[in-house]
Formats: sequence, structure tokens, C-alpha cells
Amino acid sequence: MMGNASMIRWMFILSTVVAATLAVAATWWSVTRGAPVQATRVERGSIRQFVDERGKTRLPEPVLITMPFSGRIEEIQLGEGQAVRQGDVVAQVSPEDLAEEVAEAVAVVERLEASLVETADVSVEKTAKNQADLYVESMQSTVAAAEAKLRAAKSQLDYAETYLGRVQRLIPAGAETEDDLERAKLAQIESEVAYRQDVLNLESQKALQAATVLMPQMLIEYMVRKGLSADVLNKQKSEAQARLRAARLRQQRGTMVSPCDGVVLERSVRDAQYLSGGTVLLRLGQLEALEVETDVLSSDAGRIRAGCAAEIYGPAIGDAPVAGVVHQVYPAGFTKISSLGVEQQRVTVIVRFAPGVLPPLLHERNLGVDYRVRVRMITDQQQDAMVVSRSALFRNADGAWTVFVIRAGRARLQEVEVGLMNDEQVEIIAGLQPSETVIVAPENGLTDGTRVQVARRDNGR
Repeated sequence: MMGNASMIRWMFILSTVVAATLAVAATWWSVTRGAPVQATRVERGSIRQFVDERGKTRLPEPVLITMPFSGRIEEIQLGEGQAVRQGDVVAQVSPEDLAEEVAEAVAVVERLEASLVETADVSVEKTAKNQADLYVESMQSTVAAAEAKLRAAKSQLDYAETYLGRVQRLIPAGAETEDDLERAKLAQIESEVAYRQDVLNLESQKALQAATVLMPQMLIEYMVRKGLSADVLNKQKSEAQARLRAARLRQQRGTMVSPCDGVVLERSVRDAQYLSGGTVLLRLGQLEALEVETDVLSSDAGRIRAGCAAEIYGPAIGDAPVAGVVHQVYPAGFTKISSLGVEQQRVTVIVRFAPGVLPPLLHERNLGVDYRVRVRMITDQQQDAMVVSRSALFRNADGAWTVFVIRAGRARLQEVEVGLMNDEQVEIIAGLQPSETVIVAPENGLTDGTRVQVARRDNGR
């Protein structure tokens, strides 16, 4: 056991000596040769400043085919991706139901038209009025005859009473006999009865005349009332015609056609069923009008203008980016929560494909709506600028942009003034000279004056 302990102690001493030797060697190497760093050269070239964001393809104005009114829709045969031409029937409300509505409305109009014809015909009423006028004239003559007869009966009664008085005065003198007296009394009684009958007859004829006088006026008022009924029927006919026009319009709208050449993007309803008005049936679109919608930070939106050049890229586009142009920057922003839970204020930007770019993508890449892409919007660019790798920059304690430049084998802190900047490059306006070498992604422990040695030189952009 003592031998094992001695061996362990000697192995510990040996490892300590080796470690110390390696530390001394590393120190000597760093002092004499310098710390290894990655570096890049300051060069002149072009640089672009851009905003790069995720986006998706969209159609500016998708066409929605909706139920024009509540009714029973027939089965829709079209499917997603199927092409349609302008004027093609894409959906149909049950034609039998619509035909019944039209037939019912037509029947109502025809019934009212027949009633108007019937109301306008007053030939019977005119004939009746002519007859009533003649009857009134006849009654006037009858009353006049009755009055004349009454006057005659009155004269006869007066004569009979006078004769009776004369006979009565002559009886005492023996000039008249009792038979004469009786005959005079009988004649007086008969005349009085006849007179009373004529009085009653005249009164009845006058009453009948008063009734017959009203008959022409009644017929006139009846014809006037028929005219008023015609006005009401005309109003009802106008309402019925309006309902007929509405039924025919519904019949026309019940056949839904495509307003443009395009494809079916989405079919919401397939089977025949009763649906309420406004229900979405199909969503059509013209893929030739595809554009890209992206949301950028509001702090970046101020640098983007309509007309700015853009690049659209991503797996849906292919290996190489394609050209685009900023079409619109929305004037209002919105709040969005990022995937990390950070609240961001963003603005929607619309980018359109450059002329001639979209057709090959539709044909070769089968590009469609709501496809994910990336958009790089160029906000500024400089063709002849002094550029350096973006990873060489950092901010010092004062907040100024700084780089480590290698001079005489040592890392030297150098404040710089920057211009355009993107994720890969930055424009140096002042502080460096072309062909100078700067350290890329310097380590936190690197300090001013540290001896360094370039382990790898990176001038790629």
C-alpha cells in the first residue's frame, strides 16, 4: 500500500510539471506570436441597406361568390384549383323555386289587369243611366197627368157639391123631387171619392218620381266609385309589377357566374342545401395578380417608400431571388405579439412582382395564394463605398461604433463613422482606410494593444 501511495504522489508531481510547462509555452507563444483572430480587409464596393422580413403571397381583390338571397342552392361541381372563365356558371339557386316565384307574381299582375279591364267597362252602367233618365222623364209626365186628373176631379167635386146645394134649396119649393136630391147626393159622394183617389194617386206618383230622380245620380256615383277602384287597382298592379320585377331579378341573380377569368381558391359549400343570404360559396382569384404582403416594424417602415426595389426569395420561389417593387406602405400600424412574447408595433407593406417575373413562377413553381416567402426591401444603396463586415463592429462604453484594427501586429481600438448598414456589411465613412485589416467578431477579452495573429482571413460578403 505504501508503494501505491508513492506512485500516486509521483504521478501527481509529474502532471503538475507538465501543466506548468504547457502554460509557460502558451504564454510565450501568445507574447511572441499573438492571439489567433479572424480578420477581414476593408474594401471598396457596393452596399445596400434593406429591410428583410417574412411575408406571404396574396390576391389584392379575391372574388367572393355568395348567396344573393336566402334559398336552396344546388350542388356545386367546381373544386379547388379548377379554372373558370368569365361568364361561366359557378353556382345555381334551385331554378324550379325561382320559376314558381315568377309564375306566382305573373298571375297576380294578370289578375289585376283583368280587374282593371272589368272596372273600366261602364257600358252597362251607361245603358242603365239612359234608361233611368227616360224613366225620370216618364215619371214627370205621369205626375203631370195625375195633377191634371186631380184638377179635373176637384172641378167635378165642386160641381157636384154646388148642384147638391141647389137641389136642396129647391126641394121645399117643390121644384126638385126627392129622387133628384138622392141622385145629387150620390153624385157628390162619387165625386168626392174620385177626388180623394186622385189625391192619393198623385202623392204616390210624386213619391215614385222622387225615387226615380235618384237613380241617374246613383249610377253616376257608382261609375265614379268604379273609377276610384281603378286607381286602387292601378296601385296594386304597380306593386305586383314591382314584385314581378324583383322575382325576375332573383331568378337572374340565382344563376351565379364568374366575373373574371381565374381559379377556384376555396369552395365553402358543396352539397345542395338551404342557405341564408350572404353565405360564401366560392372564393375565386386571378393568380396573375399575386402580390406579397409583409409586416415590418414601424421603426423600419419610415425608411420604406412606394417604388423601392425589392427581392422576393424563399423555398416557394426557388434557388434565386426574383425582382419586385414596393407598391404600398399602409398608413396605419397595428400591435402584434412576436413568437417570443414581445409586443411589437408593425406596419403592413405590399410588394408586387416585377413585370415578367410572375408567369414562370406560376407555371414552373405552381405558386399560389398564402405561400410563405421572404422579402428584402432595398431602402438605400451605394455603388462605390468603403465597406467592412458587419460582425467587426461593436459599440464602446461611450456608445460609439468601434472596430479592432490590426496595426503592427496588435489589435487597436478605432472609433468609426458608419453609413449604410445591413446584416452582412456596413459602410465606413471615416476612421479606416481601404486595405486595412479589422478583426471579425472579436472576443470579449480582447483589449487594445493585444498582440494578435490572423488565423483566418474572411473577405466574403
